[in-house]
Amino acid sequence: MTPLDLFAGIVVSDLALAVDWYTRVLGAEPSFRPDDSEAVWTLDDHRFVYLKTAQGGPGNSLVTILIDDLDRFLAAAADRGVTPDDLEDYGGGVSKAVFHDPDGNEFGVGSVPRDQ
Repeated sequence: MTPLDLFAGIVVSDLALAVDWYTRVLGAEPSFRPDDSEAVWTLDDHRFVYLKTAQGGPGNSLVTILIDDLDRFLAAAADRGVTPDDLEDYGGGVSKAVFHDPDGNEFGVGSVPRDQ
């Protein structure tokens, strides 16, 4: 399989409120703001998550990012005042923390062993 880039968008109703929430979850301010209706975080080379205000539709996005150390991520997020709504264990070391932003969008952070 060829390497893939990621540019995942999340529709929100209040950009300032959502930027605050995602800043606390991700532990960083947005990498850039292309205009007054968007905020973008660079998660890694060629991997981005962005927020966008738009008419209709906030609260229906589903995004999951995969990281190496979910426990470390959850501890850091808790230090910033954000805890998951649910923790899912799929067995075999595969797990996911499910967060919901102020609009109800699901933002999952998961971990999969490297050998899978």
